[in-house]
Amino acid sequence: MTTVLIADDQPLQRFGFRMLLESQDDITVLGEASNGSEAIRMTAELHPDVVLMDIRMPGLDGIEATRRIVAAGDRTRVLILTTFDLDEYAHAGLRAGASGFLIKDAQPEELLSGIRSVASGDAVVAPSLTRRLLDAYAQHLPAGDGTGDVAGDDARLSALTEREREILTVIGKGWTNTEIAARLHLAESTVKTHVGRILAKTGSRDRIQAVILAYDTKLVEPS
Repeated sequence: MTTVLIADDQPLQRFGFRMLLESQDDITVLGEASNGSEAIRMTAELHPDVVLMDIRMPGLDGIEATRRIVAAGDRTRVLILTTFDLDEYAHAGLRAGASGFLIKDAQPEELLSGIRSVASGDAVVAPSLTRRLLDAYAQHLPAGDGTGDVAGDDARLSALTEREREILTVIGKGWTNTEIAARLHLAESTVKTHVGRILAKTGSRDRIQAVILAYDTKLVEPS
């Protein structure tokens, strides 16, 4: 059973999400929060598997709430719901530790699948947002300091093999496991094993955090 906390300042939006989620045999809604502060408090009390988090809420917004929930070290994962006009917040959500992003007008099955995936430890990004999210994040990276550091020359990468660095690079470019397997001529099971080792060795929570690492360490340069 996957447990969910809904955090959204609009009562009708929360009602709609609750109706959808409670129609599923494997999902239980533990509660509803109308702002970021409530989301943090209720997460600490209820320990949901997933917080369905709106970005724009009064008082403490969804980005800061996500940051504090993740920093608390609980097992709870955050799935942020965004809209097309909020792309500028995407990089902040990635930095805050969100495990996924979906567009608010996603199809019901996409939302349900996203919640289940995030609860199981996978990262979820709406296909239509993937490249835009990466571009938005890249635009907010600090400029180079002119020291001429070699791309990927970072202590966080020291434990990776050459193949793992190669796979981390293409993860940063938004490739799926299926695409990596096909283009690098590997079995998809082998790719999954490599990805798991990369996450473990670099201390990345999930695939989205691995994307951030690829940009931060200059394995991937902004397009």
